[in-house]
Amino acid sequence: MRVQDGFEEKVIQIKRVSKKTKGGNKVGFTALAVVGDKAGKVGTGMAKALDVTTAIAKALSKARRNVVSVNINENTVPHEVLESFGASTVKIMPAPRGSGIIAGGAVRDVLALC
Repeated sequence: MRVQDGFEEKVIQIKRVSKKTKGGNKVGFTALAVVGDKAGKVGTGMAKALDVTTAIAKALSKARRNVVSVNINENTVPHEVLESFGASTVKIMPAPRGSGIIAGGAVRDVLALC
């Protein structure tokens, strides 16, 4: 995790992808990254490139452009949120004091940077 201009950066996932072309396989990489200031602002970005470092840089740049504000009340969300996109569903509920983040996968990384 790196801190730059007030935002912490975290790379969640890097995938190697390939495409069949007439001349053979074209190999590239995708990166999923999150930036947050731990004060209610968080952004996510996903980008593709031919090498890993460029994909990460592009994903972090997109994440900085997609920053949104999240309402935080006493270190938790003030009310329950249920969102779905495609086949994925995410339910975020207020946590009791002292319980920390109870989540797994990429959702945990996003909530940790809120």
